[in-house]
Amino acid sequence: MPYIKQEHRQIYDEVLNQLDTKDFQNKGDLEYCIFKLMVIYMKSKEFKYSNLHDTAYAATHCADEFRRRFLDRREDKAIMENGDIQ
Repeated sequence: MPYIKQEHRQIYDEVLNQLDTKDFQNKGDLEYCIFKLMVIYMKSKEFKYSNLHDTAYAATHCADEFRRRFLDRREDKAIMENGDIQ
């Protein structure tokens, strides 16, 4: 999934860390950035189904990983605090 080599992470992190998260007003701002990144990625790829699918699937994989690492943890915490549904 998003676990690329450390040297590749450094390249992307330099650019991404320049973003000021205070500028993200809502989820639309985040969606714009994700979409724009996908479009930029596709500029270097042939416009064919497999590349388009890979691009969309990468976003899906990231959403799945985010859900697994953060949203699920939050839900588990809510269950512990409020009790499970019987």
